[in-house]
Amino acid sequence: MRIDRIRNFCIIAHIDHGKSTLADRLLLMTGAITPRDFRDQVLDDMDLERERGITIKASAVNLHATVGGVEYSLNLIDTPGHVDFSYEVSRSLAACEGAVLLVDASQGVEAQTMANAYQAINHNLTIIPVINKIDLASAHPQEVTGEMEHLLGVKPEEVLRISAKTGQGVQEVLEAVVERVPAPSGREDRPARALIFDSVFDEYRGVIAYVRMVDGRLKTGDAVRMLRARRDYQLAELGILRPGMTPVGELSAGEVGYVVANIKNLSELRIGDTIAPASATDLQPLPGYKEPQAMVFCGFFPADRYNVNDLRNALEKLALNDSSFTFEPETSDALGFGFRCGFLGLLHMEIVQERLEREGSVEVIQTAPSVTYEIKTRQGDVRRLRNPSSMPSAGEIEELREPIVRVSFVIPADSIGSLMKLCENRRGKYIRTEYLSPVRVVLVYDLPFAEIVFDFYDRLKSITRGYGTMDYELLGYEPADLVKLDILVAGQPVDALSSIVHHEKAYYKGRSLVRKLRREISRHLFEVAIQAAIGSNVIARETIAPLRKNVTAKCYGGDVTRKRKLLEKQKEGKKRMKQVGRVSIPQKAFLAVLGTGDEEER
Repeated sequence: MRIDRIRNFCIIAHIDHGKSTLADRLLLMTGAITPRDFRDQVLDDMDLERERGITIKASAVNLHATVGGVEYSLNLIDTPGHVDFSYEVSRSLAACEGAVLLVDASQGVEAQTMANAYQAINHNLTIIPVINKIDLASAHPQEVTGEMEHLLGVKPEEVLRISAKTGQGVQEVLEAVVERVPAPSGREDRPARALIFDSVFDEYRGVIAYVRMVDGRLKTGDAVRMLRARRDYQLAELGILRPGMTPVGELSAGEVGYVVANIKNLSELRIGDTIAPASATDLQPLPGYKEPQAMVFCGFFPADRYNVNDLRNALEKLALNDSSFTFEPETSDALGFGFRCGFLGLLHMEIVQERLEREGSVEVIQTAPSVTYEIKTRQGDVRRLRNPSSMPSAGEIEELREPIVRVSFVIPADSIGSLMKLCENRRGKYIRTEYLSPVRVVLVYDLPFAEIVFDFYDRLKSITRGYGTMDYELLGYEPADLVKLDILVAGQPVDALSSIVHHEKAYYKGRSLVRKLRREISRHLFEVAIQAAIGSNVIARETIAPLRKNVTAKCYGGDVTRKRKLLEKQKEGKKRMKQVGRVSIPQKAFLAVLGTGDEEER
């Protein structure tokens, strides 16, 4: 296909605004799938995506469309909408020249709509504004057009109105993509360079890389080099996605496809690397991508301690497919050998755990998540703290810094007071208010990331009756009065339950946590004390009473000293048992840290 007849574009939107439905409709209209093979969420091939109704992985597909009597090759990338998967969106934008910005006609501009639109503008992409779901009775496209003009600066006459569900107006979207999105700028007469924007692992063919051809041509059998990894391979197969893998003889500049090069080792390929001919020694790698910065960390430990290697293999395959996920080995006194894993957010963490158990067939125990902190030591060093249990003693720390995020809320106007109160309780700093319309508002706050990462989103939905949305970006790290909160079970500190909290909230957090743990840990044959401590100071305690056998049941009357003797004997036995007995802590107890926010605020 001539390069001037290629168009690369993606669909970006907030959650549930109809990205996957529009992608399905485009596949049907262009004949990429037949009505017989059609199903909802064609490009969402993960079971988790279907069950939750969300897109987790960006999906690419090649379409052929005839516009004005000329056939065009369209490469479409369907992207996720949730903030935790924004890295998937950024990689997709780098492989495109244009973006269809989709907005729900009944919901209007939402937090993620703005975030994704600004990201596309920063990548110099051509924006095609589209209002979807105009067939709904609650649709108000005129007001939504005004919101898009006010917030995103689009021209009202350029906004398309469609219903992806019924197909109304979708042909106009295809025509707009062809007319407005520029053709790729690469040249076929230059040495080949291809950017790897995604990858998957196949048991039989090894690592399969999804690539965007920038310059030149690649053919089956060519010797190629990964410019950053400095490794050479031979291309076994090239192909395009329609939407299944369809082999072709070659890929040329501007095209999007996949590459199979018999890469067996998972560590040999990195997303953002450049594929070039092995003979071209003077070529520079393409800019690639900014490395994602993991913000939430937690420990993953195998339920069966002998399955550490199975867990490691499953994590390696997952990290290949999801480059924003990181892991490194760690050990815990309570849980043995495991891995410290990094995520972009809580939903990302939840998805990774489910994928591990489904795709890797590994049952894992997960510790309470924590965000990343910065420590400035008295020697002047600055280092990142990912695990609260590895925090140095207070004497070594000069300054402890926490991550601050700028959060944009799109909420109904009558919820402003409730949300501002919630943000004040979470140590938020007010920035600005902007009215979208008389009934919808954008509220911007700077908040500590640790205060929003657990239950904040649920509280937001509650106080806005489900209409509030939020998006955030990391600003940096600021000094704060933070302390390490230790949990002791039967006198022994449990490293997996340690957390870092603000000094003002430490007492409430500790009291709430020991109460929760008391409910989660079952009774033993001996008394179990659960304590929350800051350093050597115990700030809260709960006691789990022991299970007791009625040792005096066989005494019918008689001298009372006989009963006392039996009770004293039992007491001595329990005292010895307390010294040597082990307290079994269930998985739910490690996640008890998560649900303490409501109790603190009460």
